Amino acid sequence: MSENTHDKLPIRMLHDRVLVRTDSPEGERRSGGGILIPATAAVGRRLAWAEVVAVGQNVRTVEIGDRVLYDPEGRAEVEVRGVAYVLMRERDLHAVAADRFQSADSTGLYL
Repeated sequence: MSENTHDKLPIRMLHDRVLVRTDSPEGERRSGGGILIPATAAVGRRLAWAEVVAVGQNVRTVEIGDRVLYDPEGRAEVEVRGVAYVLMRERDLHAVAADRFQSADSTGLYL
């Protein structure tokens, strides 16, 4: 995919770069049981989910619309038309949600 226009973004990604939109804003979050966890709570290194909105021409393993797992530490953020995105190299992605890779014995992640 050399060029894309997801949501008519006025940007064309180069090389192996991936632009993602995070699933949830940073700050408070809820546990699986519904407990509110404040933004100031100390947690270990936590990976985050995001949706791929643009890819460079050399990206081979993800497509626009894929949900990916990445490390939010040391990320490069960019704002386009008032929306915050995260820019990274394809190699910085840890996993792709397996919506397009479903099989009978699938675990739900492509690792």
